[in-house]
Amino acid sequence: MTDTEIFPQLSIPETLAAGPGPGNTDARVLASFANAGLADHMQADVLRGMIECKEMLRKVWGTKNTYTYGVGGTGFSGLDCLVSAILPGDTVVVFVNGTFSGIDGLSIRMKASSREDLRANPMDPHPGNVTIVTVPHGQSVSGELVDRVLAEKKPKWAFMAHWETGSGRINDLQGFSDACQRHSALGLVDAVSSLGIADFSIDDYPGVVGWASCPQKGVLCLPLTYAPVSFSDKYIEEVRANGCHTYVHHPILEARHWGIVDGKDVAAGSYHRTHSGYAVAAFHEALRINLQHGRARKAADYAHHERALREAVSAMGCEVTSNMTSLVVLNLPGALAGREKELVQSCRAKGFGIWPTLSEPVQVRIGILNQLSEAAITDIVTRFATAMNDMGAGVDIARATQGLQAYYKNLMAAE
Repeated sequence: MTDTEIFPQLSIPETLAAGPGPGNTDARVLASFANAGLADHMQADVLRGMIECKEMLRKVWGTKNTYTYGVGGTGFSGLDCLVSAILPGDTVVVFVNGTFSGIDGLSIRMKASSREDLRANPMDPHPGNVTIVTVPHGQSVSGELVDRVLAEKKPKWAFMAHWETGSGRINDLQGFSDACQRHSALGLVDAVSSLGIADFSIDDYPGVVGWASCPQKGVLCLPLTYAPVSFSDKYIEEVRANGCHTYVHHPILEARHWGIVDGKDVAAGSYHRTHSGYAVAAFHEALRINLQHGRARKAADYAHHERALREAVSAMGCEVTSNMTSLVVLNLPGALAGREKELVQSCRAKGFGIWPTLSEPVQVRIGILNQLSEAAITDIVTRFATAMNDMGAGVDIARATQGLQAYYKNLMAAE
């Protein structure tokens, strides 16, 4: 690029986000973002919006935890805040069954490492005080496994992803919470992929003291807004007693930006970090939409539409190995085996954003975030079948769409 050359204005076309996340943002959220006035971060409506977001988020999480708020950034920001309470030398057990719980495990190994551990392997430390329990790809973390390992290791902290999008598996949250209580471990959960999709209340799982999610999956806000977190009094007591090595993602200091001080909601108007009025408006509308839909209704809708997609791709000769209700993870038919990444790239080139798995074995991931209608699922199935046929699969697309019509007709009759 020369000194006088200027790049043309960036234009990003509309695509169908049909992967594990982010999902296609609701038009009402985009409108709230775009229509927000240019406001000082201490403007009264910005402050009111933050207070209302905090209150709505407690309803979405199903909790009375005062320390419930949004961490500015992506899901990784919320997770970093969650695991910041882990200090060098702390004993931790981490259950891994996919790419993202694996990244969580790396983050925890870094947090729990001594200076010597980091010096020995700065980018991938392996401190002896952290136990990584790896569950084979395509399998869920069971409560029995958690109980057995915690009984043996007796760690201070235990960590698990609720829904692991790397492999499309739901892990045993009840079993995890029960085992943490039984063995006096402080449970931490990555709920990045389950919040806003599954119907659960975090107060029903007392063995878990800290939770983190993301803005762009079930909550369906813009990706770079607020990552929801929630901490119990027991978690906050740990941080008060021992501190943590961060300022930006400090669970207690960050809460002050949302008017949470000494375990209480304080009056509006206190100074906070420069939160964007645009982000506040978008997050506020996303939470309103979630509550209007209703957790139980939304969870049921995801289950209905995931089943439709699952049955359709199975009829095309694919093998589904996942059990999440927002994502189908599959093996292609034998004739296309080994060509997963080629198929994904072909779909993306045509504005159809599906994903491969990010670790071995390579599979295809098709998500339905914010695609909860017969028309949307039919569009996804038709695009996927067309892409398979372009590679010589010979799928009967008319038969696939007729099968979807029959499924939805029977579903409506049953309701």
